[in-house]
Amino acid sequence: MSSHTRRIPPHSARKAWKNEIRDLIRGASGGFLFGIPLLYTMEVWWIGSFAEPSHMLVSLLTNFVVVFLLIRTEGFRRTVNGNLLDALMDTVETWAIGAICTALVLFLLREITLTTSINEAVGKIVFESAPFSLGVALANSILSGDRNQATNEQNHSSPQFKTSEINATLADIGATLIGALFIAFTIAPTEEVPMLASAMTPPWLLATIAATLLISYGIVFVSGLTNQAKRRQQEGLFQHPITETVIAYLISTMAAALMLWFFHQLSPEDPWTVWLSHAIVLGLPATIGGAAGRIVV
Repeated sequence: MSSHTRRIPPHSARKAWKNEIRDLIRGASGGFLFGIPLLYTMEVWWIGSFAEPSHMLVSLLTNFVVVFLLIRTEGFRRTVNGNLLDALMDTVETWAIGAICTALVLFLLREITLTTSINEAVGKIVFESAPFSLGVALANSILSGDRNQATNEQNHSSPQFKTSEINATLADIGATLIGALFIAFTIAPTEEVPMLASAMTPPWLLATIAATLLISYGIVFVSGLTNQAKRRQQEGLFQHPITETVIAYLISTMAAALMLWFFHQLSPEDPWTVWLSHAIVLGLPATIGGAAGRIVV
């Protein structure tokens, strides 16, 4: 009987799991790129805090229908399956990715704590995860780039290699700044950043830094939103994945601090700890924007 049983080779199973994990990371990356600004909006926090269960259910069902329609045409997987049951399963998975990532960020930002009531926590997750799940469903179309294809075709022994390397580094820095400005510029003048920063203790700030670095690395080097092989071979002074992630984070965080200063959220008289906490809080969306910029440019 065992001779008639088809066994999946171990390497095929590993490949399937690897593809599944990459699909999930791609979906989460799209969600962060699309939904992070709304996670910094106190009006949505308040709506979720006081929403009635019936209102939550209507919002959830509406979001489910919209996500289902998007999954049928786009989705976060590389291949689009026209099967109705698979589309329904992917819709549930899409909402789950959005809800889990939303809950984690809200917990990181101290908008959901262990003392938050179940009704308030669920309300915040339901309303905040709506744009997040749309980003998951649109992950393949939000960002798709294959940057600087001609760069790797150059002869590294040519006299122009050093100049090309510097230009590539400057392009990365510029793309990071543009992306950071695009995402964080509308968040910087709001009261949400000081409010969130004031509630964060040093351990939470460290956790925010770690989460920001992981999200940035996942978007650029794991999600598959661009040609990863060529992305890793990209010329430049900081083109090791870990080094690039750290350097891009520092650039985005400094840009966040300057944006806060520009909008008079910070002043030279403020203690350095205030500057640091505010920059770390705004550095999360700024770094996500910077990661998006490096993919697109």
